[in-house]
Amino acid sequence: MQDYASRQRKPTKHLVGLGLVVLLHLLLLWAINSGLARSFVKKLKGPVEAVLLEEQKPDIPPPPPPPPPKNLPPPPPSYVPPVDVPVSAPPAANAIAAVSNTPQPPAPPSPAPVVAAPPAAPVRTGAVVNSANCEKPEYPSASRRLEEEGTVSLRFLVGVDGKVIQAEVDKSSGFRRLDEAARAGLAKCQFKPATVDGKPEQAWASMKYTWRLE
Repeated sequence: MQDYASRQRKPTKHLVGLGLVVLLHLLLLWAINSGLARSFVKKLKGPVEAVLLEEQKPDIPPPPPPPPPKNLPPPPPSYVPPVDVPVSAPPAANAIAAVSNTPQPPAPPSPAPVVAAPPAAPVRTGAVVNSANCEKPEYPSASRRLEEEGTVSLRFLVGVDGKVIQAEVDKSSGFRRLDEAARAGLAKCQFKPATVDGKPEQAWASMKYTWRLE
C-alpha cells in the first residue's frame, strides 16, 4: 500500500497527465479552427424526412340487406282485355257487289224559320172637347161681387157617345163657388170620344178653366 501511494505522489507522473490534457485541448482547438468540427456538424444537420403514416381503417363490409317480409299475398294477376276479332259475315244473297262512286248532289238548304211579326201596338186617341158645342159657364154673381178669380183643373169621364159621364175637380182655383160653377157648366159640353184603332171607347179627359173678371 505504501508503495502504490508513494508512486502516485511522484511529480513526474502528474506532469505527464497534465501534458496529455493540454495536448487534447490543443488538438480540439485546432480541429475547430480547421473546420473538422463544422463538417461534422453539417453531416449531423442533414435533411430529416418526416413520414406521416396514414391511419389505415379496416375495411368494414356493408350490412346485409334486410330479409324479405314473410307471408305477403301474391301479386294479383294482370288483366288482359279480350280482343274482339272481327268476324266476316257471309255475303247476303242478291247483295250489291259494286258501289257507285258518283257523288250525290248536296241536300237543299232548309228553309229559314218563319218568325211571326209582333202585333202592332194599338193606335189610341184621347177625348177632345168640341168647343163649338161648349157654352161658357156663367160667372157666379157672389164671386163677381167679391172679385174672385182663379184657374180650376177638371177631369171628365167621356163615354163612347161623347157625353160626360162623370166630372171631378182635379185642382181647385181657391174658391169653391168658382170650382162648382166650372164643373157644372163644362159637364154639359159635347166631347169627341177617345178611340182605339178607330173604334170609340170610354176614357178620361182633362181640362183647365180660368175665371177672370172683364
